[in-house]
This record gives sequence, C-alpha cells and structure tokens, in this order.
Amino acid sequence: MITTILSCKNKEDNAVGPTYISGQIVNPTLDYIIFSRGNDILDTVKLDANNFFHYQTDKIKPGLYNLKHSESQVFYIEPGDSLLLHINTVDFDESLAYSGKGGEENNLLMELYLMNEKENQNLPNWYSLSSKDFDHKIDSLRAIKTGEYEDFIKNNEVPEEFKKIALANIEYDYYSKKEMYGAANRSNPEKFAEDYFDYRKKINFELDELKFYYPYYRFINRYIENMVCSEYGSKTILDRNSYRYNYRKLQLIDSIITSDTLKNSLLRYNTYGYLLNAKNAEEEQKFFEVFSKMNTDKKHVEELSKLLDATVKLTAGNTIPNVLVVNTDNVVKDLQSIINSPTVLFFWSAQSKVQYREIHNRAAELKSKYPEYDFIGINTDTHFKKWRETIRKLGYNSTQEFQLENLNDAEKKFVLNSMSKVIILDKNSVILEGKTNMFNPNFEELLLGFLNQ
Repeated sequence: MITTILSCKNKEDNAVGPTYISGQIVNPTLDYIIFSRGNDILDTVKLDANNFFHYQTDKIKPGLYNLKHSESQVFYIEPGDSLLLHINTVDFDESLAYSGKGGEENNLLMELYLMNEKENQNLPNWYSLSSKDFDHKIDSLRAIKTGEYEDFIKNNEVPEEFKKIALANIEYDYYSKKEMYGAANRSNPEKFAEDYFDYRKKINFELDELKFYYPYYRFINRYIENMVCSEYGSKTILDRNSYRYNYRKLQLIDSIITSDTLKNSLLRYNTYGYLLNAKNAEEEQKFFEVFSKMNTDKKHVEELSKLLDATVKLTAGNTIPNVLVVNTDNVVKDLQSIINSPTVLFFWSAQSKVQYREIHNRAAELKSKYPEYDFIGINTDTHFKKWRETIRKLGYNSTQEFQLENLNDAEKKFVLNSMSKVIILDKNSVILEGKTNMFNPNFEELLLGFLNQ
C-alpha cells in the first residue's frame, strides 16, 4: 500500500509546507525516475527495493513539470502539494494515475491527453472530408473535452494557473488538428473554406508558461511547417530534409516567437532534426552557424556543436568511427577489423522484440538479393549473456552479430537516436551512406548503386 504524505500549512503564518512527489513504478526498466522542468533537471530519485520513490522539495513553483522513466509525461504541481503516482511501464500512459493533493487536476490532464492521442490516431480517416465537414467532426470532439473541463471546475476548487493550462490543452490540440488537415490537403487547396484558417488569428506566441507543454509546442511546430509549405506551390514535391526548407523554418521561428525560451527550444528541436538527416557536411556547418546566431541558450549551442561534429563524421567519404565491439565468444574487436566486404551495419535492442525481429528479417531478405554485402547486427544492450542467448534462440548468424563494448561512447559517435538507423560501408570501412533506413523505399537502389560504382 502507498501511504499518503499530506502537505501542511503553518496555522500561524499560513506558510506552505514542503512539496512531496511519491509513488510506485510497476515493471521498472530503470532504478530511478527523473523530475525536471523543461530541460532543467530537478532531481534524479532512486527507487527502493519495492520500486517506490519519494521526493521532497521546497523549491517548487506552480506549473508544469516532467517525469521520466524511459518514457516521459507532464504533470502539474503547486507548492505544498503531496502528489502520488502509480505507473506500470507495460502500459505507461494508460496506467499513469494520480492521487493525493493535486491528483485530481493531473488525472484530468491525463484524460485529456489520452483522448487527444486516440483522436489523432483516427484523424487520417477524416482527411478526405471537406473542410467544413472536418471542422464539424473536430468541433464535436472539442465540445466533449470542454464539457469535461467545465464539470471538473464546477466540482473542484483549482488555481487559475491550472485553468489556463487545461484550456490550452483543449484549444491548441484543436488547432493542431486543423493544421494536420491543412498539411494532408496541401495539394488540394480547393477543399478549404475561405475562413478555414481564421483560427490562426487567435494564436498566442507569448505563452512562456506553456513552452514545454506538448499540445502547445506540437501545434507551434506544425504551424511553422505549414507556413513554410505554403511558400511552395501546392503541387511542389517537398524535400523536408533540404537545407532551404529547414533554413526557412529557423527564419520563421526567429521572427514570430517572442518567448526566448520557447524560441530557443524550437530552434534546437528543428536544428537537431535537420542535422540527423542532412548529408552534406558544408550545409550542416552553415546551418549550425545560422542556428548558433539565433539561439541564445549556450547549453543548446554546445550540445548541437557536439552533434554537428558527430553527424559530419557520418557523412559519405569518412571512415567509420572505430568503436570497440564484442563478438559472441566475448572477444573485443575494433569495428573496422570486422569489415571485409561492402557492409550494412544495423542496430537493435532486445528491449524491442518487434523491431529486432523485423530488422533481422529485412536483413536476411536483402542478403539473399545482394550477397555481395555483409549485414552486421550491432546490439545496443549491456547484458552480454542475454544478448548471446537471444541470438542462439532465434538462430541468427553469430559471426555477423556484435555488441557494443562502450554504449555511451558509441551512442554519441553513431548518433543512435533511432534503432532504425543504418550505415552502408565499402570494404575499406569508408562510409557510403551514414544516414539511412533499411525500410526506406530507395534502400535497394542505394545498394545497387554502390555496387555499380
């Protein structure tokens, strides 16, 4: 049982007592939980032997905070609250429940979040509708959530700050759906009613208190994307990874966002995404210089300077970083020493059964078509025996399977932001393509093209 720790006030001076955040994580994937506000970490709290945690602070300001335990979620807290959380990592968002002082407000935010996510999954089914019919659909969804909010306010005494956040959740998710429809029908401008985009006149670009809140942040990003797209012809095929397209996004962010922290965060997010996919080292360097002049957060600039260094080294023509890997006999080798033929490096983790089965099946399929290539699986887990047992059980070719010796070092050098990342090398360990995906439609064209060079 979780024992509730009640907050208290001094009856003489009405001072607010400490703020408590406690709870339990079922099926934990780590032995700690991180609390932060935006990018600022408040504390890393260890789980006890029963997977409970307890955090106490007197430095809380009213507003939105983040909790992270492999996955992340946002919660609202006031000084003096005693918030209790219960999470099962098997179904993280759906299982997250709150109690204690401040619990009801957060349960409402979670309810709105889950409603939004479920609606967004079904939204593409409505993109073929006229804009008026689409509006009718999402207006009815907004009305349901507004009704939930109004019932809650009637029955609970809540701070004004929370009311602003809950309403912003409803409104900016609604606007976000409008932007998604706009993006889906960019090549069909005749579908839009004359007043369809009038809601854009209501956008507030100065909501600093929502700078890290997903409905607001997500909407702003979608709005920026659509504004850039609108500058191209409706029938133009866009290269969303191009320098021109992404440079224009930075320009718009810099010109219309008035909150420095929100602007910096958006600039960082979009520059990060560009660098992960860019394939021209000179353009990457030029893009970073633009970003560093616009962004006033030194930590962001320093972070992306390191990312730039890593991504440039993964562009074609460079030799693959010579990290250490371990084979199934527990022998450490240099990565370059195992490259003897044109090679496709792919990455996997036993924590994602669907991913590692799909990528190994794809590798086997491609190997049968392109026997000139070696397909080498690089495991990113840290448990050697479990990794080796997985390979044995599934019958993978042990001579083509390796595990990273130093995960932290390799993650930085390979920029392992995604397990779908694939690197194509020639027989001399020189990178032919450092930023691709085995499931990309043009992947086989790449393989053939490199063989014919």
